[in-house]
Amino acid sequence: MANAIDDAAIDYVEILAKLELSEEEREAAKRDMGRMLDYIDQLSELDTSGTEPMSHVLPARNVFREDVVTNGDGRADALSNAPECRGDMFAVPKTFG
Repeated sequence: MANAIDDAAIDYVEILAKLELSEEEREAAKRDMGRMLDYIDQLSELDTSGTEPMSHVLPARNVFREDVVTNGDGRADALSNAPECRGDMFAVPKTFG
């Protein structure tokens, strides 16, 4: 295991993650984190010179539609259902004196 994680790194992760690990959990976390770093080192040994960089495994494209108003201003319809209105607003009873 070339990437040995020390106690200071575990202390820092505990603070960031707001964890309280027992000694057994700390040792297991050190081993697991070391194995993760070893795996990353193993991946970096791969020859990727002919591989195009990508951000997604599958082809991704923007699927957003154009923002077009289709129903217009429904203010008159909404106000037609109001028991009372003043101008372009609903009239409601006063709630504060």
